[in-house]
Amino acid sequence: MSEPVDTAARPAIPALGYGAANVGNLFRALTDDDAWAVLDAAWESGIRLYDTAPHYGLGLSERRLGAFLQTKPRDEYVLSTKAGRLLRPNPDHVAGGLDTANDFFVPDDLQRVWDFSEAGIRASLDESRERLGIERIDILYLHDPERHDLDLALAEAFPALESLRAEGQVGRVGIGSMTAEALTTAVRSADLDTIMVAGRYTLLEQPAAADVIPACAERSTGIVAASVFNSGLLAQSEPRRDGRYEYGALPEELWQRLTRIAEVCRAHDVPLPAAAIQYPLQSPVVTSVVVGGSRPEQLRQNAEFAALDIPADLWRELAAEGLIPA
Repeated sequence: MSEPVDTAARPAIPALGYGAANVGNLFRALTDDDAWAVLDAAWESGIRLYDTAPHYGLGLSERRLGAFLQTKPRDEYVLSTKAGRLLRPNPDHVAGGLDTANDFFVPDDLQRVWDFSEAGIRASLDESRERLGIERIDILYLHDPERHDLDLALAEAFPALESLRAEGQVGRVGIGSMTAEALTTAVRSADLDTIMVAGRYTLLEQPAAADVIPACAERSTGIVAASVFNSGLLAQSEPRRDGRYEYGALPEELWQRLTRIAEVCRAHDVPLPAAAIQYPLQSPVVTSVVVGGSRPEQLRQNAEFAALDIPADLWRELAAEGLIPA
């Protein structure tokens, strides 16, 4: 058992973080050296929040991130990972098989097994610690519970997370999800410190604004915003019509909204990606934004965008045109 976390002295969550799915070979394979260079660029750019999960590359992201962070002072960064999926041997694995069905270019010798029991949540934490080589986990999220059984999560998984926090095994607990309904239900039903809102509170669309944001405000629950580039649509100042949206084509209504947002940003001399990174932080309940990246230059550029001075008039004009909530 690890040394208990002093929850009364939990470190503040930095405003900018790195989401380490890419170093788990998301969408394309990276060598160990490539992955190290990405993480090194994040660190040298001042990023001190790092998020990973067993799901990312069937544990590869945790192993690579852990190896890197072991070279850094433990009190200088905040580390989060996730629970809910255990990694177990894949009986259907054949030589050369890859996990590309889940978009990860890694051998599929392991498979993800849902387990929301208390024993399963504790095993997930212990196994993440072993892969990371780091005992202290600052934030533990339940990962995508709506994809398995949200009712079971409420009955078993969230109480298990709360118990781990009470024991000092983790600093904060929460949920990570792309579904506004699941996020709202979890915030209202469980005692959560921080939630990760993936793609549901971005410059392009804000479905989390209706219920998730108010629920978090009522419960004093912080938000870490992830996937703020909307599958890459907001990652460059000149949007592309053929850009990927979720798992399909970009709807015409969103394309029109995207092009108008880009026009307003250009009028204020603000790069669209900078506005995308900083927009979620305009809400007082959003503590942090987590961005990904598979190339060092992407991390350096994102850090520059996060630090860019954006005029308040930009937000006012976007709100006046109904492109973001007033």
